Amino acid sequence: MRFMKPYEPLVLASASPRRRQLLSALGLIFDVIPAAIDETRMPDEFPAMFTERMAKEKGRAVTAMLDRARRRPWIVAADTVVVCEDQIMGKPKDKTEAAQMLKRLAGQTHVVITGWTVGRSAGPWIVESTKTDVTFFDLQDDQISAYAATGEGMDKAGAYAIQGMGAFLVDRIHGSYTNVVGLPVSHVVRALITVGALPTFPIP
Repeated sequence: MRFMKPYEPLVLASASPRRRQLLSALGLIFDVIPAAIDETRMPDEFPAMFTERMAKEKGRAVTAMLDRARRRPWIVAADTVVVCEDQIMGKPKDKTEAAQMLKRLAGQTHVVITGWTVGRSAGPWIVESTKTDVTFFDLQDDQISAYAATGEGMDKAGAYAIQGMGAFLVDRIHGSYTNVVGLPVSHVVRALITVGALPTFPIP
């Protein structure tokens, strides 16, 4: 693939290798600077509001860090959660909890929500959330145990990776596939164009 240079510098404020891969697949050149923030959910905070706040705080934390270095790049930040029956499912603590999460998701439709933001120090900022419905097959216990044992879902919300072996768990989705992976790239690219970080896309 021929790589292209963005119209303005880009920074991905995330340690997620999936988000890095998604942006790289677009041909974009960017730096990766993870954000260290408190990711505690506020009482009665709706999942979409929570992800948007997390994305915004990640973006602002990295912006403040770069401001001190007199850098003013465009920032992309995101946070993804899995919601089942109005409950947020985070990353499993161990393989036993991963199997419990997968059993809860089996045969059900859950929602993957990614809050994301694009902006820079002087603005403008766009903060939104994108939702995708994901329906799992009615899984057998041995399938759940075998997948949990692979460890693939240990660092992922909901304990599965749709882009990996976890694809066999999924019957269907409604919405953005890349959102389930961790970043709704079509939405983010359009936001980058809107704020002026990219003049157009693809860039010749």
